[in-house]
Amino acid sequence: MRVQRIAPKTETPPGESPVDLSLMNQLIEKYRHKKGNLIPLLQGTQEIYGYIPNEAFAKIHEETGLELNEMYGVATFYAQFRLTPAGKHIIKMCHGTACHVQSVTAITDELLDALQIKDGETTEDGLFTLETVACLGCCSLAPVMMIGEETYGKLNPKQALKIVKEIRRSEAN
Repeated sequence: MRVQRIAPKTETPPGESPVDLSLMNQLIEKYRHKKGNLIPLLQGTQEIYGYIPNEAFAKIHEETGLELNEMYGVATFYAQFRLTPAGKHIIKMCHGTACHVQSVTAITDELLDALQIKDGETTEDGLFTLETVACLGCCSLAPVMMIGEETYGKLNPKQALKIVKEIRRSEAN
C-alpha cells in the first residue's frame, strides 16, 4: 500500500520561509545574551506569530546557540505554547471539579461535534480552536467557557452552540 502525501495548501518557493522571520530580530536582540532567555524567546515568538513555527526554532538556534531539543522540550512541556496556528477565537472549556459535576463534558462534546474538530484542534476555516482547561477560576458560574476574554457561565449545550453560532455569523458579516 502506498501512502499518498497531501501537498500543503500554499506552496512556498524553495529556500523561502512561509513566515517572515525578520519579525523576530528585535526579540532576539533583546534576549540574545540574557541568562534564562529560552522561555521569554518562545513567548515572544508566539506573541508575534500566534504559535511557534518550526522555522522560528531554527532561527533562535542559529542566533542564540540554544539547543533545538531543549527549546522543543520546553515548548511541548508547557501548555501555554502552540506549535500549530490557533483559530481566531480560542474557546476554553473549563473541566475543573465544579464544571465537571455540572456536566461540562456534554457541552464540550456538543461543541466539538458542531465544529467538527477534536480537543485542541482548529476548525478548517481557522475561526475556532477549542481547548479543555483544568480550571478558569469561575466556579460559581459552572459550567463555564471563555472565548477570547469573554466568560460565559451557567451554560447548557444549546446555549454554548448559540454563542458559537453568533460569533460565526458576526464574522461572516
